[in-house]
Amino acid sequence: MPIPNMIRRVIKHADVAIAFGIIAIVLLMIIPLHPSLLDLLLVFNITCSLLILLVSMYNKEALDFSIFPSLLLVMTLYRLSLNISSTRLILLRGYAGSIIQQFGQFVVGGNPLVGLIIFLILVVIQFIVITKGAERVAEVAARFTLDAMPGKQMSIDADLNAGLITEDDARKRRNKIQREADFYGAMDGASKFVKGDAIASIVITLINILGGMAVGLLQRDMGGVGEVANTYTLLTVGDGLVSQIPALLLSTATGIIVTRAASDNSLGEDLIKQVFSQVKLLAIAATVLLILGFVPGLPRMPFFVIGIALAVIAVLLTRSRRVIVKEEQAGAQKTEEDDMKKTDSVYSLLHVDPIELELGYGLIPLVDSKQGGDLLERVVMIRRQCALELGIVIPPIRIRDNMQLQPNNYVFKLKGIPMAKGELMLSHYLAMGGDMDLEGIETKEPAFGLPAVWITEAMREKAEMNGNTVVDPPSVLATHITEFLKGHAAEILSRQDVKGLLDNLKREYPAVVDDVYPNVLSLAEIQKVLSNLLNEQIPVRDLVSIVEALGDWAHVTKDPDLLTEYVRQKLARQIGRLFADESEKMYCITLEPQVEEAVKKSIQRSEHGSYLAIDPNVAQKIITNINAILHKEGPAGKQIVALVSPAVRLALRRLIERAVPRLPVISYNEIPQNLDIESVGMVKI
Repeated sequence: MPIPNMIRRVIKHADVAIAFGIIAIVLLMIIPLHPSLLDLLLVFNITCSLLILLVSMYNKEALDFSIFPSLLLVMTLYRLSLNISSTRLILLRGYAGSIIQQFGQFVVGGNPLVGLIIFLILVVIQFIVITKGAERVAEVAARFTLDAMPGKQMSIDADLNAGLITEDDARKRRNKIQREADFYGAMDGASKFVKGDAIASIVITLINILGGMAVGLLQRDMGGVGEVANTYTLLTVGDGLVSQIPALLLSTATGIIVTRAASDNSLGEDLIKQVFSQVKLLAIAATVLLILGFVPGLPRMPFFVIGIALAVIAVLLTRSRRVIVKEEQAGAQKTEEDDMKKTDSVYSLLHVDPIELELGYGLIPLVDSKQGGDLLERVVMIRRQCALELGIVIPPIRIRDNMQLQPNNYVFKLKGIPMAKGELMLSHYLAMGGDMDLEGIETKEPAFGLPAVWITEAMREKAEMNGNTVVDPPSVLATHITEFLKGHAAEILSRQDVKGLLDNLKREYPAVVDDVYPNVLSLAEIQKVLSNLLNEQIPVRDLVSIVEALGDWAHVTKDPDLLTEYVRQKLARQIGRLFADESEKMYCITLEPQVEEAVKKSIQRSEHGSYLAIDPNVAQKIITNINAILHKEGPAGKQIVALVSPAVRLALRRLIERAVPRLPVISYNEIPQNLDIESVGMVKI
């Protein structure tokens, strides 16, 4: 088998290998090991610890090594299992392999007392200096990370609503914040492993020395107490040093990770850039060292060597800085010349935001989270609600303050054009319906134009008892935003949005999309059909059925208006549910045959589509009759529609859409069989 294929197979089944490895670590505590195998495992322990330290130094962010807390636990368990195995060999054989033997002989010069002192110093350094500091830093970092999460989440939502980032970017940033909180929380607990390991090392060392002396004197009939103490103390100290060196490396890696701030470079690069960035400081340090070298009584050689080295480094850095400055100036000059030749920078001035909400300065608290404003969170939920109800993705809404507006006023802009406005009173509540005999400031509800009154907090309970609907200002604005988006969804939907919808649909239904786009219908024609549906409050969420209907009829006609009528018939069940009540009954206004015939004869067709050329007097009578019926039946809380034949549905809709914009017009072909129809009036001339 080729080596690359073998490596791929090992990586593919790495989870199984790691599971068996952890089980093997536990078994090391039980199964006796041969000294040669113990030597191999001890070297592997040192190697792994060294690799972990190097990885922690070269990572740019803490999350780049997010597995570290779990890895620290595994390495601690592995090191303790090796301690138990080496202790077993020391007590049973008086020999635990050449690694421990050589560490005891070579590193400490064969002197058990010196080795014991060095071992204790390593433990103190690890336990008191590195581990204690890393534990505190991890605890504080975890606390600060959790405290900062709400602010970071709101910052992401603000950037999303301002259009600075996309939904995918926001999702990634939220995931990163959650991972950071989990990581630092895990590091806070993982630092306890290192602390416990340092304590366990001291206890194991004492047990090894005392237990070894007892075994040597009582069971192995070795010489005097001095020989026994020398033998077992030397082995124990060698074992302790072999264990403490990897432990010290892991403790250092722990400290580096929890103290490492986010950076674009590794630890070494940042160290060189930040420590040696001030050339003057190096020159001052070199001067001080050279002066100390001339002080009588002090050794000259060390001060002169290091002082001259710093002076040389300062000179070299100064020269390199000059070269870098010249290159930067040349690059800046070239960039400036290129910018003068290009006109791309001008195009940014031509950008128009699809949707804008401008607020007077008195309404800024609605957006400011520090003052309790939650408008940004509400906007996020509104966009999600529109996606569920309409089936389109509303582009980010740019919210900004406008000092030219009245303090309590706000304006909606669509592609830079003011389309709707309203007024809020932040210290009041808006009361609607019920008994309107309330003390307050009379106004109109901005979303639906209903009569309303701004009342104070003291009047709120009374208004609710009178049957009024009482709403706070943020909810009033949120309702207006929702209705504005729904009412202008057809204008908001762009061709780029349609392209995104089709691309998303193609991932699951490629055959449906390929049957229509781009070979049969263009993007503009599909956009026109979807806009026609949205213009009459018909959701386009069932895009599969819509595209299938287009595929059925696009070979017959390319007229977007006719295609819209065929699509509406395909969506009959959805349209019926949309305008029927809970008892599956639909209340409708019908036209007498003479009226339908008059409308039908007025339809004129041309190469640019159909239009209505009806007698103005007849049109006015039709609208007057419809308004009279709505005025009579509307207050009963019924959802009323105009029910006509398919031939005149679109013409009647265009006739009344300005005068009666909220009256849906549907045809007989758009009513499911299970719905009951009840006529509330007939339009007559």
